[in-house]
Amino acid sequence: MDGATLDRSPQDLLQFDPERIAREIDALADRHAGNDDTFRAAMAQLLKAEHTHARDMAQAELLKDRHGRHCAERLCYVQDEIIRILFNVATKRLYRSPTPSDSERMAVVATGGYGRGLMAPESDIDLLFVLPYKQTAWGEQVAEAILYCLWDMGLKVGHATRSVDESIRQARADMTIRTSILETRFLTGDAALYDELLTRFDKDVVQGTAAEFVAAKLAEREERHRRAGQSRYLVEPNVKDGKGGLRDLHTLFWIAKYVYRVSDTKELLQRGVFDAQEYRTFRRCADFLWSVRCNMHFFTGRAEERLSFDMQREIAQRLGYTSHPGMQDVERFMKHYFLMAKDVGDLTAILCAKLEDQEAKPAPVLSRMMARLRPSRKRSKVPGSSDFIIDNNRINLAAPDVFKNDPVNLIRIFRLAQKNNLAFHPDAMRAATRSLNLITPQLRENSEANKLFMEILTSNDAEIVLRRMNETGVLGQFIRAFGKIVSMMQFNMYHHYTVDEHLLRCIGILQDIERGGHEEFVVTTDLMRKIRPENRAVLYMSVFLHDIAKGRPEDHSVAGAKVARRLCPRFGFNPADTETIAWLIQEHLTMSTLAQSRDLSDRKTIENFAAVVQSVEHMKLLTILTTADIRGVGPGVWNGWKAQLIRTLYYETEPVLTGGFSEVNRAQRIEVAQAEFRAAFNEWPERELDSYIARHYPAYWLKVDLPRKIRHARFVKSSEHSKGKLSIHVGFDEARAVTELTILAPDHPWLLSIIAGACASAGANIVDAQIYTTTDGLALDTIAISREYDRDEDEARRATRIGEIVEQTLEGKLRLPEVMARRVAAKPKLRPFVVEPEVVINNQWSDRYTVIEVSGLDRPGLLYQLTTAISKLNLNIASAHVATFGERARDVFYVTDLLGAQITAPTRQAAIKRAVVHLLANGDAADKPAA
Repeated sequence: MDGATLDRSPQDLLQFDPERIAREIDALADRHAGNDDTFRAAMAQLLKAEHTHARDMAQAELLKDRHGRHCAERLCYVQDEIIRILFNVATKRLYRSPTPSDSERMAVVATGGYGRGLMAPESDIDLLFVLPYKQTAWGEQVAEAILYCLWDMGLKVGHATRSVDESIRQARADMTIRTSILETRFLTGDAALYDELLTRFDKDVVQGTAAEFVAAKLAEREERHRRAGQSRYLVEPNVKDGKGGLRDLHTLFWIAKYVYRVSDTKELLQRGVFDAQEYRTFRRCADFLWSVRCNMHFFTGRAEERLSFDMQREIAQRLGYTSHPGMQDVERFMKHYFLMAKDVGDLTAILCAKLEDQEAKPAPVLSRMMARLRPSRKRSKVPGSSDFIIDNNRINLAAPDVFKNDPVNLIRIFRLAQKNNLAFHPDAMRAATRSLNLITPQLRENSEANKLFMEILTSNDAEIVLRRMNETGVLGQFIRAFGKIVSMMQFNMYHHYTVDEHLLRCIGILQDIERGGHEEFVVTTDLMRKIRPENRAVLYMSVFLHDIAKGRPEDHSVAGAKVARRLCPRFGFNPADTETIAWLIQEHLTMSTLAQSRDLSDRKTIENFAAVVQSVEHMKLLTILTTADIRGVGPGVWNGWKAQLIRTLYYETEPVLTGGFSEVNRAQRIEVAQAEFRAAFNEWPERELDSYIARHYPAYWLKVDLPRKIRHARFVKSSEHSKGKLSIHVGFDEARAVTELTILAPDHPWLLSIIAGACASAGANIVDAQIYTTTDGLALDTIAISREYDRDEDEARRATRIGEIVEQTLEGKLRLPEVMARRVAAKPKLRPFVVEPEVVINNQWSDRYTVIEVSGLDRPGLLYQLTTAISKLNLNIASAHVATFGERARDVFYVTDLLGAQITAPTRQAAIKRAVVHLLANGDAADKPAA
């Protein structure tokens, strides 16, 4: 935006002229003299039209200059002028007092966010009507006249009417009201009344209460972060209330304003709270966040504060971001967002350090950076180095030039803090950030610095220390490849965090696995203890680097292996270990993909996986890496079913790697699984238990986790007592936010398709499915669908409806194609994601079946459409493996032709592929006859 445009007044830019509007309102008053109701309605209509036009102009200017703070100032200006106009009308036209008494005074004051002089398009207007001690009906009438007109304009207004004494009394008792008055701004009316409020507030409320206010605001901030999601790296952040959002900047200013009694952010610079660079950062963060927030409000037409996937691309384009090789426009925008959120966190630490120096609040509340703190000591040397001191349980610099004199100290400080269980002093972290230029190629190749880094990576509390290294910028500078993925988001629904946050969380999970004691990691903890000691560092480095090449044009697994080969020798790894790390990174998705999308009872699946891993040691390392990776994606992604699949793949492959496929070994593991079930489930007599165990095929005992086996047994027994053709059990998995439907019914070639169609017709989206057949001809299927309702009772009713549709379809009372046709007629909501359809047809993944792997954008009804289309292509589905990774569906079908043979003819394979790709792209092939 050029200087000439910046200098133009809001009145010119928005074509909003208060004097002209006031004249038009005077004309309306004269025209409707004697009829106040008609006049008020006409005035509200006029002001609403002017307000709407000004908003439209403000949005046009925002799209042109992309400056959110200026937009917020312009919108605030319009609102200020409307309130001044209304006050004048109320006091001079509607409730004019020719000889006003001392009690007929009022100050109209903006409070809260509006009081800061900045307004988002859909923000509430917070007003305080300050009245004198002696009040008359006049004050109430004027306030009501203003409020009713604002409400008639369709605006959201929060208000309070109080005397100065009432305001002071309530501010003492309520921290929210105290903060609101702290941010007041005089709009119109009696200025002396407002000045009295400020004087009394400073003297009777603020004086001597700084520590109390700071502690309350920081506690409030912690609770707000807890509600919005603790990490500032959530991929759908809350721009207002999330960690690193606007409210954090507001909290900073509230604290500074209260403690230092400043009225403008520029005074933070003058008072030495921030230096010039930090103040510029404060302004830059605020400008950026206001740009995002204003665009969000304009785009959605409501006070939307969560930057959800369905608007991220639109906001990115509004702000002028473009795509680069390997990174979409939306990913570049969100990376910028998270870098800003990080800067907001740094500013908070700086202000807290300043306050601690002045003892504005107790130090322990400000310094919860480490999990465990040593007993308090005032100041002493850090063991092992004279360059650092212990300052109130936190590591700090012994002298200002510690980093300059020895740049290795930029790494050493983190290792010493870790080794001695010390928190980090904000001043030391501030100095580290300012010394990033000292991290040169020479330091990166320094053997001691790299040795210290490996000690950090492989010692206790590595996640915490690495996160502090990342926040200061040291980690990204020391390992340049890591710096490229800092704050990088992946525009998909599967990953909950930015890439760097995911990697750091995976390190924390790896340490949890190694420590043991977690039921979800029993197998991997055992494997961790059995790997060769020299491979421990190999595993930590593999976990740290496995997604290091995200955002590059080529496949991140292949590119990541190249990065590892370049980096690992620097950290002391020999060529063999370097190659192992590179292999683990290149194959880090293989085990997860095979476990969730292949038939693990098919010998060819196991042999193919064995050919990839080649040794038991490699498989142990890959199993641990895979577990940490899935668990680190986000809450609810790792579950007992996935753990069991990984475990099954490992134990099915182990005999192949140790001397050939061993049916005996497999039989022993089936016996162990059955014995485990017998020991845990003692509700039935032995004969009944034997009979039930015999009803399940071997694969069931290997692939289903124990809690689910017990639930299945109870469900099957209760189903038999009900004597219905079909039984359904509804369960709720809160961690995954899914509802699980377990269905027992006579096996039928089209049963999976019918269940999928029933779910789709009820608006339920299938996210995964576990499908088993009993030896006596029953199908036992567990289908996980995304939750639609908050209440379990509502979800249960929807699940019951799905069961009814399945039963009616099996009995021939309902035709699913007709039901689905009616549903498809209503256009589904557009998704913000694009997933290129991909279909692979392979005869090498199984000796008996042709495997069709389908990958595309998930949508309600997709599984029904796929299974119907495959059946109409005259194919028998022997087994299906259904999984969803965020917005991407990956479904694998083991099929034969109608004679039970593989599909080998290239023309037939091409026809199948064409039909399925067309379905993925257009979504309308399921109910059309096969070509």
